[in-house]
Amino acid sequence: MKAIILAAGVGNRLGEVSGGRPKCLLEFNGVNLLTRHIRILEQNRIPELIVVTGYRSEEVSSVLAGLSTTIKISTIHNPDFQAGSVLSFYAAKENLEAGDDILLMDADVLYHPDILKRLIISRHSNCFLLDRGFIPGPEPVKLCVYNGRLVEFRKQVDKQLNYDFQGESVGFFKFSPEVTTGLLQQAKKYIDSGEKNAPYEEIIRDLLLEYPDKFSFEDISGYPWLEIDFPEDVTRAEEEILPEIDDGD
Repeated sequence: MKAIILAAGVGNRLGEVSGGRPKCLLEFNGVNLLTRHIRILEQNRIPELIVVTGYRSEEVSSVLAGLSTTIKISTIHNPDFQAGSVLSFYAAKENLEAGDDILLMDADVLYHPDILKRLIISRHSNCFLLDRGFIPGPEPVKLCVYNGRLVEFRKQVDKQLNYDFQGESVGFFKFSPEVTTGLLQQAKKYIDSGEKNAPYEEIIRDLLLEYPDKFSFEDISGYPWLEIDFPEDVTRAEEEILPEIDDGD
């Protein structure tokens, strides 16, 4: 199993809070998000990590070069990082084709280490992480479940959709080689048809809706985590999330 972290975005919505840094280098208790990811991956004995960079990639590479870790780390640069994240996903094509189980991770998440462990040890080969305790609104990427099966994965859910409950996607996924191949094929269709501004979540959604029996989820409701998108997220992370998780040491 190898991990791929998508860390190419600019993070414009953070404004001055980011200090112009890539979101993955935001620090909490003196430890940046990217370093936290790597330490948790190391705890779970993941041997290899690919970081897809874009915005200010030299800063990300510098941080990685300064880390002492047992994980084999490489970077892939997405020069068109201001377009959709589907391009960052496809930039890792060579690694995604290697026939390994894949952990796909957003870089901008602060979380309890047990969340990732739940994903890694899950009996499901193709797995989402779902949190029922989310704050409703247009921003969370939602997972909808009906009769124990995932039936939707999107920010905007059709009001006519029949489901038993919904939760927010953490932004971490586990995929088998077979499904990873399908995701790459779908990503290429998007790019070839001029839809390079699409978020990578759309290609995952396409396969989920076409082959729902291949996918499942782990319910991590109650675990502390937060996606960092806005200045208020930074405040909430410092005041609510950090006191409940390891300090990164």
